[in-house]
Amino acid sequence: MKAMLCHEWCGPDDLKLEDVASPEPGAGEVQIDVHCAGVNFPDLLMIAGKYQFKPAFPFSPGMEVGGVISAVGEGVSGFKPGDRVMAMTSMGGGYAEQAIATAAKTFLLPDGVTFEQAAGFPVTYGTTYHALKDRGELKPGEVLLVHGASGGVGLNAVELGKRMGATVIGTVGSDAKMDIVKEYGADHVFNYSEHSIRDKVKELTGGQGADVIYDPVGGDAFDESLRCINWGGRLLVIGFASGRIPEAKANLVLLKQCQIVGVFWGAWTERNPEECRSQFGTLLDWCAEGKLRPHVSMTFPLEQAPDAMKALAARKATGKVIVNVR
Repeated sequence: MKAMLCHEWCGPDDLKLEDVASPEPGAGEVQIDVHCAGVNFPDLLMIAGKYQFKPAFPFSPGMEVGGVISAVGEGVSGFKPGDRVMAMTSMGGGYAEQAIATAAKTFLLPDGVTFEQAAGFPVTYGTTYHALKDRGELKPGEVLLVHGASGGVGLNAVELGKRMGATVIGTVGSDAKMDIVKEYGADHVFNYSEHSIRDKVKELTGGQGADVIYDPVGGDAFDESLRCINWGGRLLVIGFASGRIPEAKANLVLLKQCQIVGVFWGAWTERNPEECRSQFGTLLDWCAEGKLRPHVSMTFPLEQAPDAMKALAARKATGKVIVNVR
């Protein structure tokens, strides 16, 4: 089979498309003929050696796939060859014609959910639903502020926030990205390069601030968030796409009686596999019913997977970037 491989810590242009032996499923695992793979920011961190986990060389990046089960390992029940599935490959492997996933992190696809949608679904929707529901405890009528609102997790936060009954404010880095955020339900969208986040959010909320803030950006966005959070608000730390890991001023946390809440969805799925499966059941049903609309703005063939990663890094995409393997 063909796979895009990383042989040393590197950038996307150093990855190599090679012929390798197909991986065999072990106990509790399934082998998947990959049709599509999602591209995520952690893929870039993984090949650069900056991710929390470091796979052994050589490895293929890619944490989420949509495809068809081709074989099952010992002890696997509930899946069989031919099943259409979505899966998370926790240590990479998705940028390849075949991938291995544990049965625990593999999910049957309802009719109507495509492989392309499935490949861009687990990481962003899974992270976001857990963040808003479990960590942010978002309630109907509250104000949700979403940074990086046109990106993969950001657009999902806008969509799910509206579905959960919130008033949603989105921030974006360019005017060109405002329309897609509005299309997915944001009540207000503004360009943070043209407006002060603190002042604009205060203006839009009558001086109160946001109840829940969804921050995959970090850096200046985090700093400004602590100055426009409502009394008792929850600031969700999702990631640091800006490149700067911020530090909180404890006096602001005290004065607003707010919470800074970490969201490490990957570790949560390991500790709560049944709850994770239940949440994906809800999300996939919503998708099949048309209540969620996964947005894919760019697709690339497997041989151009490095270009897909660079497009994501340069923030050229809205929603998801997908590698089409088949």
